[in-house]
Amino acid sequence: MALRDVAPDLGRNTGITLDLDWVDRVRVNRSAAERRADTLTKRRTVKKQWQAAWLLKAITLMDLTTLQGDDTAGTVRRLCAKAKRPLREELVDRLGVDSLGIQVGAVCVYHEWVATAVDALRGSSIPVAAVAAGFPHGQSPFEQRVAEIEASIGAGATEIDIVITRAHVLTQNWKALYDEVAAFRTACGEAHLKTILATGELGTLQNVGKASAVCMMAGADFIKTSTGKESINAVLPVGLTMMRAIRDYRDRTGFRVGFKPAGGIRTAKQALDWMILMREELGVSWLTPELFRLGASTLLTDIERQLEHFATGRYASASRQPMV
Repeated sequence: MALRDVAPDLGRNTGITLDLDWVDRVRVNRSAAERRADTLTKRRTVKKQWQAAWLLKAITLMDLTTLQGDDTAGTVRRLCAKAKRPLREELVDRLGVDSLGIQVGAVCVYHEWVATAVDALRGSSIPVAAVAAGFPHGQSPFEQRVAEIEASIGAGATEIDIVITRAHVLTQNWKALYDEVAAFRTACGEAHLKTILATGELGTLQNVGKASAVCMMAGADFIKTSTGKESINAVLPVGLTMMRAIRDYRDRTGFRVGFKPAGGIRTAKQALDWMILMREELGVSWLTPELFRLGASTLLTDIERQLEHFATGRYASASRQPMV
């Protein structure tokens, strides 16, 4: 029997000692990964009421995000109001889902707006995630990056999305990457650490697989594809590589690590593709906010349009589903 069939769920990932032999053995066949990602999402589809149910589930997995230079307190408060009631009341009534209490998985903002988001979400169970550690470039002094994490936690964030130093991966300096992420994990304390690999800047899928393993060894609670600011963000072959690294880590250690694709996920169809890939690679148990998030700023608008079409037979203008 495979270890994945018997390994216990040990709760939050505590990390393990860096195992360079493990890292060295990571291999990724790009053509096979691309073929698997392409064919899987074409063979697995959901329609009609099942599609509507999956899209409602997708909302609960969403990190509703605003990371713009023109963010204001008003923008963040409106985003938080949308997070608490992501669907228009009329649509909720038509779908008959009011009793489900649907809300998003988290709200993600810059440090400047953490306290505003915490205040706006008071009374709900929605966590506030803050981007930190020199987001999105990861090039600021190390002490400053740690201080950013501590400041955001002090302001009330319970999830921290950090970026790694890409140079550590590109130069294969796995000890430096491990030490960096471990230090960020220590700075997070009880807050959950979501580690952004910025996969579009790592060169190869093999680098993505190795970096995923090292970050999990260092104690990452989630591994995340992208900042959303790179030229290439969340793509399915990269996601497949990271999911298989998560599965391997679970098989070897017993710890379950979450996964977050982010950047460029704008349509309901894309959200369904990611959910299908997650279900096939890691199983239904990973399709929860504790283990899977969709980083999104505009995705919710298209999901609302698809749900309105299911309920009424008509596609509404995007302006009927304003985000903020």
